[in-house]
Amino acid sequence: MKKVRENKKWINGYHDVSAAVEELQLAYDFCRDGVTTEQELDEAFAAAAKAVESIELANMLRREEDQLGAVLKIVAGAGGTESQDWASMLFRLYQRWAESKKYKVSITNLQDGDEAGIKTVTMQIEGDTVYGYLKSENGVHRLVRVSPYNAQGKRMTSFASVFVAPLVDETIEVSIEPARISWDTFRSGGAGGQNVNKVESGVRLRYMYKDPDTGQEEEILIENTETRDQPKNKENAMRLLRSMLYDKELKRRMAAQAKIEAGKKKIEWGSQIRSYVFDDRRVKDHRTNYQTSNVQAVMDGDIDDFIKAYLMEFGGQEV
Repeated sequence: MKKVRENKKWINGYHDVSAAVEELQLAYDFCRDGVTTEQELDEAFAAAAKAVESIELANMLRREEDQLGAVLKIVAGAGGTESQDWASMLFRLYQRWAESKKYKVSITNLQDGDEAGIKTVTMQIEGDTVYGYLKSENGVHRLVRVSPYNAQGKRMTSFASVFVAPLVDETIEVSIEPARISWDTFRSGGAGGQNVNKVESGVRLRYMYKDPDTGQEEEILIENTETRDQPKNKENAMRLLRSMLYDKELKRRMAAQAKIEAGKKKIEWGSQIRSYVFDDRRVKDHRTNYQTSNVQAVMDGDIDDFIKAYLMEFGGQEV
């Protein structure tokens, strides 16, 4: 049924473009004969261009992993309260974006900041092509503003890292070595309730990952406090582990491909990808140079134009 829906999407897309182009041809003929106005011709052209652009954008998302949901993790950078507040603003941004797309969002781990904001949050966003869209958000996001937490009212710069990995489903096979897994349990914090601080429902999964190319080992640490049911938290932690391992394999493929593709811009953890300058009313993506002055709309989750600019510039190179 998933393959049927995928094929149906392309067939419907073709019919939409075909119909829009036919309407444009008719509008041109009628305008030439004086039956319709130039404004109506312009409107038909805009509709046809939008239909073509829509199917071109979909064509940039034809990798296997692009069709999956996403695990999105936000980590506040150095800078204390200011950076933690910035992390919470990004958290709200991606929640609003997902809500506008009717995607399902669940919070698997959240650590509040010391005074305000958050230190880190991990979200699962489920829906078609979520990872395909959100992979453009992977990297460091920079905020410049007059800080409400600074008594002198100085202009401050803050950073937060956004990490995006595909959320694997039952169709994706990932190899996990059970001997490399260890578990800890802990008491989940929360607003209240009988189980809070009494039952160790929170789980902490540690997995010793060995790089198949270099042989180097690193520990993957996953915490899950999503529910008060420890078995469910363990099950979801394992799903997150599969997603992380799948993401590492994708990065290995991309690293090998990047050696061949000269001049391709890499998207890596630690790379600054976008700046949000509040007092200048400007948000700019440093990879595509796309920018907008509507800062408030961006902070309310309107990032589709940034995603589109990234995919149209780099999506074709990735395939």
